[in-house]
Amino acid sequence: MPVTDYLERNCKLYGDEVALVELNPSIEDTRRTTWKEYDLVQTTESQPYRREITWSVFDEKANRVANMLLSRGVKRGDKVAILMFNCLEWLPIYFGILKSGAIAVPFNFRFDASEIEYCANLAEVDILLFGPEFIGRIESIADKLSRGRLLIYVGDHCPTFAESYRELVADCSSKAPLVRIEDEDDAAIYFSSGTTGFPKAILHNHESLMQAAQMEQKHHETGRDDVFLCIPPLYHTGAKFHWMGSLCAGSKAVLLKGTKPDIILKAISQEKCTIVWLLVPWAQDILDALDRGELHLQDYDLEQWRLMHIGAQPVPPSLIKHWKEYFPNHKYDTNYGLSESTGPGCVHLGMENIHKVGAIGIPGYRWQCKIVDESGNEVKQGDVGELCVKGPGVMTCYYNDEKATAETLKDGWLYTGDMAMQDEDGFIFLVDRKKDVIVSGGENIYPVQIENFLSAYEKVKDVAVIGLPDKRLGEITGAVISIKEGTECSEEEINEYCMELPRYKRPKKIIFAEVPRNATGKIEKPALRKKYGVEYLVAEENRG
Repeated sequence: MPVTDYLERNCKLYGDEVALVELNPSIEDTRRTTWKEYDLVQTTESQPYRREITWSVFDEKANRVANMLLSRGVKRGDKVAILMFNCLEWLPIYFGILKSGAIAVPFNFRFDASEIEYCANLAEVDILLFGPEFIGRIESIADKLSRGRLLIYVGDHCPTFAESYRELVADCSSKAPLVRIEDEDDAAIYFSSGTTGFPKAILHNHESLMQAAQMEQKHHETGRDDVFLCIPPLYHTGAKFHWMGSLCAGSKAVLLKGTKPDIILKAISQEKCTIVWLLVPWAQDILDALDRGELHLQDYDLEQWRLMHIGAQPVPPSLIKHWKEYFPNHKYDTNYGLSESTGPGCVHLGMENIHKVGAIGIPGYRWQCKIVDESGNEVKQGDVGELCVKGPGVMTCYYNDEKATAETLKDGWLYTGDMAMQDEDGFIFLVDRKKDVIVSGGENIYPVQIENFLSAYEKVKDVAVIGLPDKRLGEITGAVISIKEGTECSEEEINEYCMELPRYKRPKKIIFAEVPRNATGKIEKPALRKKYGVEYLVAEENRG
């Protein structure tokens, strides 16, 4: 059963109910640009930055996209890419691609022109739909992209090198196309975050998508009365598959364009959101604003907010402890996963296990886990090894990369590249990325452990621990620390705080700077190692 069946079911059962809301607080004018009748998007006079669609309109729009693609010769297995910011058009386009039998290929909106070209070639994209924010990037490579590819522009004032989405779908049927989709059919290609080099193209079938949707609904008990707030980018598996819990339940979701604390709380209050997925930086910003007295909870209607969950990165236990001080009645969950496992959830803490904060949790719905050594043998409980997962959400392969596939998929197990350990109760704790482990004088040092320790310090807003090259020890530990607004902190202060750590874990170099994170909240450690590794070597040579 494909996830498109859920959309058609919701159209039949809940057709007149709101499916999606788009909030764009940055719009200051009194009206959005004119929308043609076939867009079927509702706006209001009092809230020009708010748009919504019902389940019936959602399904109709998806059908128009599917029929448009079929009319342009799209065949089963062709690849159709999406390069757009979050908006009401995003998910109907995605589902339209699936309904046509084609493979949906979401692009990271941070890709520059060369990365767009690279990924289009790697995934063998046939059609690219893109939004107005990307005209410049696409125009610079249009001659290369348009060779054998159709470029479709989603927005006003279509550029000459593309065709207009609105004109293409305007006369297309809103009836479901007669395309049969099986679980084993290829469904989507996602790209790895590229934190270890060029992105890989990750191929999933329809069974993977259905597994992610059902798992999300089960893990968070999403019901018809829930309202999910979605802030992260829809191109990423995390945002989309967390939203699919709402798809399964037939409940409303809100797409918010904005990450400032007041904007988030206002959206939760205004739309009566019950489930909110945050990234660590956004949760920390909310806490900091509350601590500084810039936000006051009594100004918002938040009684209905029942669950805050976090994924995409390790979560400092100190953050959750602080969160519960302001929101004592919130349920909490953390989700672990990779794009290779159809996003978060192959391991999750579980809303009933807040006493185990710090762990990523236990195997998710229909998933298995094991922790292995370098030879692939399971380690003893309590020992550190590589986390492996197995289940119906594992990728089919890295598209056009047999070598990488063979290195990652072994006997049905997905080798995650993450180092982990399991405690006596069976809960899994993430230790670090295999490639981020620091080897100093023959001793393995796991940065996440030090990051969690430093995050608990009252003046630290964000921190990244990396290995810096050292002639004698191979590597030493460096801590890049972002300090909370309005505070001052010295290197000596941090060193004094770190005296509680074992000597070999204490950072040898303290760097006060912003911690770069990608759109899904992951620390961009390769960029930090490149920047500060070179600087450290130069400084050492000058001192020598």
